Amino acid sequence: MPRTVVITGSTSGIGLGIARAFAEDGANVVINGFGPPSAIEAAVADLAALTSGKVIHHPADMTRPDEIEDMISTTSRTFGTVDVLVNNAGIQHVAKIEDFPPEKWDQLIAILLSSAFHTMRHTIPLMKAAGPKRPGGRIINIASAHGLVASPFKSAYVAAKHGIMGLTRTAALELALDNITVNAICPGFVLTPLVEKQIPDQAREKGISEAQVKDEVLLRLQATKEFVGIEEVAAAALYLASDAARSITGTHISVDGGWTAQ
Repeated sequence: MPRTVVITGSTSGIGLGIARAFAEDGANVVINGFGPPSAIEAAVADLAALTSGKVIHHPADMTRPDEIEDMISTTSRTFGTVDVLVNNAGIQHVAKIEDFPPEKWDQLIAILLSSAFHTMRHTIPLMKAAGPKRPGGRIINIASAHGLVASPFKSAYVAAKHGIMGLTRTAALELALDNITVNAICPGFVLTPLVEKQIPDQAREKGISEAQVKDEVLLRLQATKEFVGIEEVAAAALYLASDAARSITGTHISVDGGWTAQ
C-alpha cells in the first residue's frame, strides 16, 4: 500500500521538488499552493506520471485554519490517512523592523509558522490512529538556515523559522512513544522563485546591484559559493521519511553549503 504524503506550498520550488521525489518513490501525493490552473494541472499530471499512486491538488490558503483543516480531512477521506506531512509553504518580505508593515508580519508568521501548527494538530491524530499496519508517521518541517542564525531585514522570516525549530523539537518529544518522528530541514539559499523575488528588495535596501546581492549577500556565508539544489533538499526529506531514519527525531539536517558551520 503506498504511503500518502501531504506537502504544503508545493506547486513550485522546493515543495514541488519534494513532491517529485515522493512521487518517484511511489507515494500518493497531495500538493498544495497557488498558481495558474493550467500550471497546477500540468504539475499534477507530471507527478502522476511518476508514481503508481495518486496525485491530487488542494488549494488551501495557509493563512486560513479552516482551509488547512479541510485539506487534511480531504486527504484522509481520499487516502485513509496521512503518512508523511511536509510543511514547506513559504513567503518572504524584506524590510527594516521599523519599516516592516504589520500586516506583512502577520502574514509571514501565519504562513511560515502557524500553518505548520494547524497541519500538525489535524494530522497527528490520523498518524496515531493508523495502527501497526502502517509505517511510522513522519513530520518534516522545512525550516531554513535562518532557523539557526539571523540576517538583517528579515525579522518575521527569522522569527518564524526559529519558531519552527522549537515546534519541531516540542512535537518530537510529545510523539516519541507514538512511532512518529518530527524533524526539520534547514536549507541555505536555493534559487527558487521565493529567493529570486527577494533579490530586488535586497538590492534596494542595500543600495547595490542584483548581481552583488547574489554574490555578496546570499552566497557570502555559503562556503561552497553555490546555491543549494532543490533535489538535495528533496533527498533529505525522502531520507527523513524512510525506515532508515526511524531513530532520528527532534533535530534538523542542514543543507546549506557550510553556512552554519561558520
